[in-house]
Amino acid sequence: MRILVFEPLKEPYVKDIEDDIQAMQEVVGGSIEPIYFVQTNDALCWCNDEFLLNGSKPNRIVGNTLVHGTFYISGNCLNEYGEWDSCSLADKQIEKYKQQFDHIIVDLPGIGLVAVRETRPEVIEPEETEFEQTL
Repeated sequence: MRILVFEPLKEPYVKDIEDDIQAMQEVVGGSIEPIYFVQTNDALCWCNDEFLLNGSKPNRIVGNTLVHGTFYISGNCLNEYGEWDSCSLADKQIEKYKQQFDHIIVDLPGIGLVAVRETRPEVIEPEETEFEQTL
């Protein structure tokens, strides 16, 4: 199954996993829980259901949920039994969700958690002032 993985402070990436519960849990590091975030019902977000309890770092906002820790998005389709089931994402979905979740969550001292639309942050050193140069 082809999925899109989101780790805190990193760009998303495509990963192929087996279509079973163990492989799904391995990606998120524990028990999984779905987040239904699209009205079309063609994709699901899967996260660790204990992300608020296990000290995971804030990752991204999915729907109305601030998800902590690694999560992934899979397709959602009807299986041969007429039940909803996870399935591979199409190329078009991968691009759509990369763009939709192109933000990261950072904790700024004195401000708190902020969503930033840059997945490759860089540290910008402050310029020296004239006073500092004379010291």
